[in-house]
Amino acid sequence: MQRIALVRYVVKPEKGAENEALARAVFDALRASAPEHLAYALFRKDLEFVHVFVNLGADDSTAVTELPAFKAYSKDIAARCEAPAEVTRFSLSLVDSYGVAS
Repeated sequence: MQRIALVRYVVKPEKGAENEALARAVFDALRASAPEHLAYALFRKDLEFVHVFVNLGADDSTAVTELPAFKAYSKDIAARCEAPAEVTRFSLSLVDSYGVAS
């Protein structure tokens, strides 16, 4: 099984830049550690953020969630958000793909 997670939230107007900077630090840490079988992307429109995480190797997200940068990002996320984040996690098996390397 693989892990797919979608996280969507809207930050408070004064927290957009801070949230983006904290999230970018996570991506810097991922580039430095280069875990295999992962795809992770962050999308933004104004104050709305959407994270897409895919682990094609296992039903696990610790390669991201155990990073010190992710812990710093997630520490005060509730205080940065207008409302609780919408989180959807799936444990699925990949059938086929285009643009997602396995």
